[in-house]
Amino acid sequence: MSRVWGKFNELPLPEFSRHFLLSIYVRMFNCNVQEALVEDLSQYRNLGEFFRRALKPGARPLAEDHLLVMPSDGKVLNFGKVVDGTIEQVKGVNYSLKGFLGPNNLWVYKEGKSSGSCSSDLEMELDQSDLEFKGISESQHYKSLLHNKDNRLYHVVIYLAPGDYHRFHSPADWTVEHRRHFHGELLSVNPMIASYVEGLFSMNERAVYTGSWKHGFFSYTAVGATNVGSIRTYFDPKLETNTGCEGRKEMTYEDEFFPRGVSLKRGDAFGEFRLGSTIVMIFEAPKTFDFTELSLNKSVRMGGALGEPVTAKEKRARAAQA
Repeated sequence: MSRVWGKFNELPLPEFSRHFLLSIYVRMFNCNVQEALVEDLSQYRNLGEFFRRALKPGARPLAEDHLLVMPSDGKVLNFGKVVDGTIEQVKGVNYSLKGFLGPNNLWVYKEGKSSGSCSSDLEMELDQSDLEFKGISESQHYKSLLHNKDNRLYHVVIYLAPGDYHRFHSPADWTVEHRRHFHGELLSVNPMIASYVEGLFSMNERAVYTGSWKHGFFSYTAVGATNVGSIRTYFDPKLETNTGCEGRKEMTYEDEFFPRGVSLKRGDAFGEFRLGSTIVMIFEAPKTFDFTELSLNKSVRMGGALGEPVTAKEKRARAAQA
């Protein structure tokens, strides 16, 4: 169904009908066309172009006094601490950190590269790491992600509704080192469905990007959903989603490593969804970390404050770079 919808989204609309048809969608989902870079609906050749519309410069100012900002428009589905490898999907419904991220084998890749392992040897080492992964506990997996044992992991889940701005951005200054594409289902991630289906995010197709930021481990995941199997990330042209591989057995995935790392700044364009879906962030921070005025089901806009106020020293460093 999602593949059919994807093709439908890209079907050319006759120019005379574009304004009328897209106006129906705008009214149905309360889209703010005034903030779009192109306000004239007749300029969008199909539904897909409208879904992934760009915004006018300045439409989403960044919270300059915070290190972490909202990666997208949407609604906060959940946030908080990751407890012993368990993440709360919505109130009272959980999913597994281990099942969501998969094996932590980036260090195997780094060590193999630094020691000069050939491709075949490195592949064998990664396969062995995957086998060993099955035998470790949730708690062991959690600890393996931490760069500093005195820190802890936190998470944020943001749901993008059909009327939201569908591009997503970098929430922090960080370096992407690895991408894992899980082939999975394309189930609805509507909050109502998420409140009933345990482990929903671990079932769906998703692109998990991992790397590091100021405090250590950082991951940023785009989760596919019904009608939204197509996920595009601007710096990763090899990623191909919604290709007809949904429903493959659990833990089927493909890894892509970025040997030189991809450096991103807060607010940098990261990618786009077709229609609506979910962003899941899991990151390491000190135990003193605090989210900024977040609450469940709060509507947010890309660039808004998420957490970690900027220190006076960091403010001076930014001023010097400006």
